Formats: sequence, structure tokens, C-alpha cells
Amino acid sequence: MTKDIYADVIVNISVDSLDKAYQYKIPDGIREKVKVGQAVMIPFGVSDRMIKGYVIRISDKPEYDVSRIKSISGLCKKTLDTSERMLQLAAFMKNRYQCTMNEAIKTVMPVKSKVKTVKKKSVVLKLDKEKARAVFLELNSKKNAAARARLLKCLIDSENGILDYNYIKNEENIGPSTFNSLERDGIIAVEAEDVFRNPKMDYGSWGRNVILNEKQQEIADDITGEYEKGIRREYLIHGITGSGKTEVYMAVMEKVIGLGYQVIVLIPEIALTYQTSGRFYKRFGGRVSILNSKMSAGERYDQYMRAKNGDVDVIIGPRSALFAPFERLGLIIIDEEHESGYVSETIPRYSAVCVAGELARLSGASLILGSATPSIETYYRTSEDYKGDKPVKLYRLDIRGGNSRLPNIHVADMREEFKNKNYSIISTGLRDAIGDRLRKNEQVMLFLNRRGFSGFISCRNCGEVVKCPHCDVSLTLHYGHNRKKLVCHYCGYERDMVTTCEKCGSKYIGTFGTGTQKIESMVKEMFPEARVLRMDADTTTGKDGYVNVLESFGAHEADILIGTQMIIKGHDFPLVTLVGIVAADMTLNMSDYRAAERTFQTLVQAAGRAGRGNRPGDVYIQTYNPDHYAVTASVKQDYGEFFNKEINYRRLLSYPPVSGIMSIMTASSKEAYAKKIIDDVARNTLLYFKGNDAAKVIGPAPHFLAKICDSYRFVLYVKCGDDKLLYRLRDMIVEYLDVMYEKKRFDVWIDVD
Repeated sequence: MTKDIYADVIVNISVDSLDKAYQYKIPDGIREKVKVGQAVMIPFGVSDRMIKGYVIRISDKPEYDVSRIKSISGLCKKTLDTSERMLQLAAFMKNRYQCTMNEAIKTVMPVKSKVKTVKKKSVVLKLDKEKARAVFLELNSKKNAAARARLLKCLIDSENGILDYNYIKNEENIGPSTFNSLERDGIIAVEAEDVFRNPKMDYGSWGRNVILNEKQQEIADDITGEYEKGIRREYLIHGITGSGKTEVYMAVMEKVIGLGYQVIVLIPEIALTYQTSGRFYKRFGGRVSILNSKMSAGERYDQYMRAKNGDVDVIIGPRSALFAPFERLGLIIIDEEHESGYVSETIPRYSAVCVAGELARLSGASLILGSATPSIETYYRTSEDYKGDKPVKLYRLDIRGGNSRLPNIHVADMREEFKNKNYSIISTGLRDAIGDRLRKNEQVMLFLNRRGFSGFISCRNCGEVVKCPHCDVSLTLHYGHNRKKLVCHYCGYERDMVTTCEKCGSKYIGTFGTGTQKIESMVKEMFPEARVLRMDADTTTGKDGYVNVLESFGAHEADILIGTQMIIKGHDFPLVTLVGIVAADMTLNMSDYRAAERTFQTLVQAAGRAGRGNRPGDVYIQTYNPDHYAVTASVKQDYGEFFNKEINYRRLLSYPPVSGIMSIMTASSKEAYAKKIIDDVARNTLLYFKGNDAAKVIGPAPHFLAKICDSYRFVLYVKCGDDKLLYRLRDMIVEYLDVMYEKKRFDVWIDVD
């Protein structure tokens, strides 16, 4: 008698109370087909309604009375299976990011269901050509066989007796009855096969093979040398903009692929797919594919299946490409690893850099991080001060590749512009430089630094920003009942709106804001002869929206490109010799402890777009804070100087990576209920850390988006030097709230770092 086999199944319902495994018997008929990761249909609940679930474990030991264990009803034939490794990754994400197992599984399976396949039909000659010619002569002599004779003649004249069905049907005007007649007589066969849809792959001249310079070769050799010895670890390539990090990536990839492994390359923006994938495609040919949300469902499914079947060696794309189902994953590369786009804003709120580290560990792969402006957290892991269990090996690339040089950087003090009666958002120096480039037939990029704009208050005369006296972050303007107030989003400190600058007494104080359309209108008015392109959410709709704008600019169909974050991330246009950074202070004045870091990264990355060809480049940084260390360090392109000052700031105020920080946000349709819960959490948190001087509780306070969709939100921050204590506190809070409060009446989100 065959022994019964059982499967632990996670049900396809994202409800915390059902986030556990249920045991089912595996029927004999499908026993050989059920694997860990398989999607199955199961009877669930009292009514035995059919729902989908995922097998996470298989065992021959029943956990309950066998008479109570139901059987799996069948396999989900229209669903892609996940693998045991991806389920382990989902379990890591569940524990790390406090989501349900089902939410984690749906994240690591970005393509959920099968879509209609594309068939390619071919017409195949079944006779040898000598016999086929005899049949052709016979048909050609008949009155009603002209179409059959034409079709047969085309097959005889073809190189291998095979032609595309649609081509011959349209070109020779062949109807279905003609195909059917010859097929019935055994003269031809019409064969169909599934083909994969491929996204746009017209890369022009972007790809190029480059001989590595001495430093690039040294880095590539060291990484590949360790790889061949079986050493798998994390690396950081800290290279200035234009230093050729991508060439190092490709040299390492070539070695890894040559050893029979596969590679995932993450990029922070879909817009970067155009140039990045082009360079890799020219190097590695059709073994490269892309995955991103702009692709059709059919294209995503087909690329997912190509990866699963081992038909490609390289997958390139933004965050979700990390979950491509490679069986032989050997290397993960994350370019521009500092970018905020690698952090998900939806549940689970995961960091792709963190999850990539775990995926690399599970896969026995190496992880390469690259950036001209690494995140403080990553760079800290390369330092001797770091005592954790995830050290990173550091490499530096300090010179640009080829003949290009770093651009000359000019600082436009907008306080002086204001005093000199220039009330425009374009400084005098930048305006003159734009005119000079237009005369030279060179290109210009104007970058509007809008990220993080949230109503901070500043003085146009002296640049002073109104800040919280307790947290050293900018206060944010809120519109209350019949009054304006300034609020700190960390500790809840409030004060009335100011009408004059407390530093210089100027009345020119208030919020600052502009948009790409406004800049576009102003530039067209200043330079009516210029061809201007704008790249933002409005001009990049459709799956090829990014590509169309970038192709047009790359082909010099425009002189000036205006845009926000998406235009500064990794693009390489040799004719761009001038970059103007409008409103550099936007990120500097975010209500966020990372404001200086974001500003430095943005300024250096934007400056890096200029002078990447053989012509020298210039950059104009327009700022009200020219003496801030983030600005002065970016002018010198000196990451070391910035890091040393920033890490001391983090130490002083106990911010990551020196100390862990946890945010707890509650939300409810009843304001008093949300506030009651956050106050209760704050009280219990203080008790948890009683006597621990290394911990600090900040708040609670209204969230900076205090009300969304009739839901009121409050936030509490906790700092602690021991991450383990924070995770333990997180789990205790979740368990406490489950017992003490009605889950249907509120939501809670807890994020660590």
C-alpha cells in the first residue's frame, strides 16, 4: 500500500488571520506533479469553496487527524509555478517587512498568470524538390490550379522548403482552401509553434565594445578571480560619473555567463532601459531580455518564460526584474544602488538592495552594487567602523573613461540674483551658457529638482529655511482651521506661519515651487529658435513613451531637454555639454534626515550628464544655500568629504546607519481612534525601553499626509543602536494590537530603517 503524502499550502488570501499553512492530502493522480512552489486548487472553509494556494512544504507525516484532512482538488494549469528558493525569499520578506506570506509570494511572482500565446505558422514542403517539380508541372497545366501552382513554386524556389505562412498568404494572394487542398494531398504541411513576444529592441548605435583601462581591468579581474575560487560576496564599485562602471559589469558578466550562470541587472528607472539594455544587447546578443511594467502583459509573460526556460542569460529591468525565475542565477548587479526607486512604496515595502542580498545568499550568487554616490548605508558597510554581518568590499574608479573629463561646475547664488533684480528661475549665468551652446549646435539638459517638495518655507532674499528646533528638519506648511501652521513631521512641534524672515527681516518668504511646463514656456520665450523637449509623466505615456523622447533627443532632434529625476539617471548623450540644475534646494529642505544625502546624490548625478563625449562640459547649480556641505562637496565631486560630514551628523543625532530607526504609522477613519492607538503604542514603547539610554522615542505626531481618503494618520519614530531590539519591539507591537484592538477599525504600518 502506497504511503499518503501531504502538502502544506498557503491560501491565496491576503488576510493576517489566514497567513498560515493548511495541510492537504496529495491525491495519487497528481502526486508526481506536485512540487514545492506549485499552485494548486483546494477546498477551503466550511463551504469547501475552491481557492488557489501555493505548496510550501511536502511531507509524509500528517499534522492532524487524517479523517479531517482534505485533498488537493487539482493543479492550477494557468498559473506559473514559483520555486522553493523564491518561497524561501518570500518567507524572508514576510519576516523582514511584516507582510503576509501571500503578499510576499505575489511580489516574488511578478507575472501571475498565463496569457494567450502567439503562434507562428510555417508552410513546409513535404516532398523532395524533384517530385515537387513534377507536381508543379501537372498543376500548372490545369485551369483551376493556378494558386496551388504558385504556392508550390514558391516552396520549390525557397532555400529549405519552408516559408512563413502569413508572408506567402499575403504576397502570393493564397487563400485557406489552397493550403488545405495541398495539405490533404500530403504535398505540404502547415505547422504552428509558440513564439515569444519581444519588446522593442532597436538600439541604434548605443552598444559599443570598449577595451578596459588599467583600473577597470584590475577590478574585473579581482571579482572574477574570487568568483572562480567559489567566493560569493557583496561588492561596491564606487566610480565617478562616466568612469565606466558598466564596462566592468559586462566584463564580470562575460566570465559568469561563460561559466554557465545567469545574471540579473537592476536599473532604477524604466527610462534607463533604452540605453542600458542597448549596451548589453550589443555585447551579449539575443541572450538578453528586459522586464518592466511598461511592457504588455504578453511581453512580460513571454520574457518571464524565456528566463524560466533558460533561453536568456541576462534580465535587465527595474525593481521587479529581481524576481526573474533563473534556475542558475550566479550574479546580481544593481546599478545606481543609491536610488530611492529601489524601495517599494506598496506592501511589502521592501528594499531591492536588501532583498537582492538575501536572494544572492540563497542562490550562491555574488552581488555587485554600483554608484557614483553610494547610499550612506552601503558605503558605511565598506568601512572599518562597520561591525555587522554583511560587509561590502569596496573598489574605486576615480577617472572618466575615454577622453572625457569631469565638467566645470558653477554655483549660481539665487540670493544674489534676487538682489540684482533677476526674478526669473533661470540665473544670468545659465541663460548666457544656454545661448552659447545653441550657437555651437550642442545640447542642453535642464533638470528641475522637485523630489521631496512638500511645502517647506524659505526666504528668497537670504535662503533661510524655517526648521524644527528639536529635529533639524524643515517645518512643513499645513492649512488648519482659519490659520496656517508649520509642523514637524518627526516630533509634532508646531508654530504659526511666519510672514517675515527671522534671519534677515525680508518679507519675501513663503513656499517655493515651479514645474517643467513653466520652465519650458520660459525657455521657449528666451530662446524662440531652440528645439525644446520635455520629459515628465505627461510626455511619456504609453509603453514606448520614454524611448520616444530619448531617441529624439539622442538623434539631436532637440537642443534642450527639460525634466525631473528621470533625465539624470545614467543617460549618456555625447553632445550634452551643459546641464542646468534649477532649484537645487528642493531636496535639501525635505522634512527628512536624508535630505543632505539626497541633495548631494542628485547634484552629482545631474552634473554627471555633462561632457561625457569629447567636448568639455559645464554645470550650473542654482541654490539659495551655496555654503551647505552637500552643495560644496558636490561642486568638488568629493564623496569622501560629504560622507565624513554626513556620518558625523548621523552619529550626533542617532540616525541610520549608525543607529536603527523604526516608524510606526496608524490610520483610521476615526481620528480619535488612530490617535488613541498611536498613544498606546508610544506608552508601551517607552516601557519597553525603560532604563535603556541608547533608545529614543520621538513623537507621536500627525503624519505629513495627515488625512488621505478620509483616513487619519499618525506616526511614531523609535531610534535604537540595536536593530534586534527594534525587530523584537515590532513583533510585540503587532501581537499587542491584534489582541487589544479591532483590526477592522484601523491599519498599522511598521518600517525599520
